[in-house]
Amino acid sequence: MPYTAETGAEAWDRLRALPIVIEVVDFEPLSRRVSPTFVRRTTVVCLRSGNDEGFGEDVDWDADEQRALPAHGRTLPLAGRLTLGSFCDLVAELDLFPEPPRQAAHRLYRRWAFESAALDLALRQAGRSLPDVLGRQPAPVRFVASPSLGNPPSAVPIRRRLDLDPTLRFKLDASPAWDEELVQALAATNAVDVVDFKGAYHGTDVDRAPDAELYSRVARGLESAWLEDPAWTAATRAALAPFLDRVTWDAPIHSVNDVRALDREPRMLNVKPSRIGSIHELLAVYDYCRERGIGMYGGGQFELGPGRGQALCLASLFHPDAPNDLAPRSYHDPQPRADLPRSPVRPEPDATGFRMPDE
Repeated sequence: MPYTAETGAEAWDRLRALPIVIEVVDFEPLSRRVSPTFVRRTTVVCLRSGNDEGFGEDVDWDADEQRALPAHGRTLPLAGRLTLGSFCDLVAELDLFPEPPRQAAHRLYRRWAFESAALDLALRQAGRSLPDVLGRQPAPVRFVASPSLGNPPSAVPIRRRLDLDPTLRFKLDASPAWDEELVQALAATNAVDVVDFKGAYHGTDVDRAPDAELYSRVARGLESAWLEDPAWTAATRAALAPFLDRVTWDAPIHSVNDVRALDREPRMLNVKPSRIGSIHELLAVYDYCRERGIGMYGGGQFELGPGRGQALCLASLFHPDAPNDLAPRSYHDPQPRADLPRSPVRPEPDATGFRMPDE
């Protein structure tokens, strides 16, 4: 039988029957200036009943789509007595956008915001936590930091952070400006776990064109780093042919079927809950990777609210000892501090619900 979300993810059966009562659907816009030209915006989805609240976070990268969410979201017919499973089925049928989103993946990001809020509320109303229901013990989460290397890029931001914490590991976004000298400087730190080529994005602000010379330079120079999201062309395939066992994927992975569709089964995948969108499908991906022996690490999408802690909670349950791109929120500050939390971080999920502090 082909592997599908319906034949995997046994953990879903432990969650889908949870009752949930929703009386109010509300929203809280969040924003943070990241640079002089960019403000990150997200929206907290809040589902309420009495004194109980469930939170999720929409990480859609389009500011106009974020601004339109509260007014549209309050019109959605989500109030009532349901189960978590029937709520997720309902959300899957509704159009969560007043206008079609600019990126198809944004529909999954928004679906995750509503489903994770419902999971949080259902668990709180049941007086249970996610680790409790799944029968899993959270483990300390190893994380990597993802600082900018500046413009022009240099290894200085890495060295500054290593001066404060020699054990810190990194996930870095490669660019055509990475010359041989820089790659050698990064290699000398022996601290880079993942390099993201951003080659699997299409129609976004972070798209990177295929660059066979860059791929080869990075793969040769950073001998132990995972090579995430290359763009496949004849030239890039040839450049990475000796390093295929280190190629990993993020942007193309939204489901089990996406993993199966890869032309080569990977040794490692970046599994982002918001990119998968559905609790059921996320658990299916976890289950499939476990069965196939595919390693996993997780990542965030510059969450400003509860989404970061939720991703951290899942990492603590399913892939704690991995290069998780889930450094605590204070790592987003432009200047490193000596008192930043060190990896691994000890998980401290709330006694009820689907929440975990990210500091």
